Amino acid sequence: MNSKSYAAQSAAAALAPLDIPRREPGASDVEIEILYCGVCHSDLHQARNEWRNTVYPCVPGHEIVGRVARTGPGVTKFQAGDLAAVGCMVDSCRSCANCEAGQEQYCLSFPTFTYNSEDKRLGGHTYGGYSTDIVVDEAFVLRVPEGMDLAAAAPLLCAGITTYSPLRHWKVGPGQKVGVVGLGGLGHMGVKFARAFGAHVVLFTTSPRKIEDGLRLGAHEVVVSTDGNAMAEHRSSFDFILDAVSAQHDIDAYLNLLNLDGTLTLVGAPEHPLPVSAFNLILPRRNFAGSAIGGIAETQEMLDFCAAHGIGSDIELISIQQINEAWERLLRQDVRYRFVIDMASLK
Repeated sequence: MNSKSYAAQSAAAALAPLDIPRREPGASDVEIEILYCGVCHSDLHQARNEWRNTVYPCVPGHEIVGRVARTGPGVTKFQAGDLAAVGCMVDSCRSCANCEAGQEQYCLSFPTFTYNSEDKRLGGHTYGGYSTDIVVDEAFVLRVPEGMDLAAAAPLLCAGITTYSPLRHWKVGPGQKVGVVGLGGLGHMGVKFARAFGAHVVLFTTSPRKIEDGLRLGAHEVVVSTDGNAMAEHRSSFDFILDAVSAQHDIDAYLNLLNLDGTLTLVGAPEHPLPVSAFNLILPRRNFAGSAIGGIAETQEMLDFCAAHGIGSDIELISIQQINEAWERLLRQDVRYRFVIDMASLK
């Protein structure tokens, strides 16, 4: 069957309408009518081939919320009419040690991503959520709790789980001092989660204009990172720092803020390597780590947590016809804090 989508035909091309193939639902498949799709910065990176691995045509989108249209005869978790979601993965090998541990995002054979991965069912490559519908094996489909704002829930499928997973893994909670570096699509979710987990939250931003917003989102303190004196006041005092910045920045400045056995975890993806002083790690026994998205079970846990605590992404709703303009605004950091496409505009 064919679906309507918006796709990039080359690295220099604007997104434009394109009919794409979708498989008919197999025994364990769920067909989802897409209602909302979040816009991630990685969509732009991928479509413009900035990671040098893009296959065209490229249909981005991995923050998908919709309604089940059809199910295969073997599906047990979903039925037509259910609210459902799809994140960054649509499959994995399911048999390696990581997959068996519920860490499909770290599949040793590499997960099948929602777009720009080999499509092992239909052939060719996978197409993402800038489209009217998608067909996914039920093992990689998530349940959207009733009562959630569906548009604000869409970015949780990437920005949400990318920040939730490391905070959970490093057991952030009451009595801890936690820093979040950068107030963007990832950082604003990191602030919300760290506050909800009971930590004392300090936001670091280069922009004094974001102080008020940081406090509104849940930070107890906001530090302008270009202020050397303000940074020095927090030296060797943090248990955990979540670094959500994808631009080049001084990682040593934040490692200096960790206490003994403190951890800085990178979830942003700077284009070039970040220099790190060995002694900044060795002498105070600090940890410098990275983290990706969560597995399917943890992503479901995150959605349930958000529903229980009234957490959603701060969004700007757009039509699919506004996507190229939205990407240009994304490059200028002119969004607070996530664009979400109303996919009804594609029908």
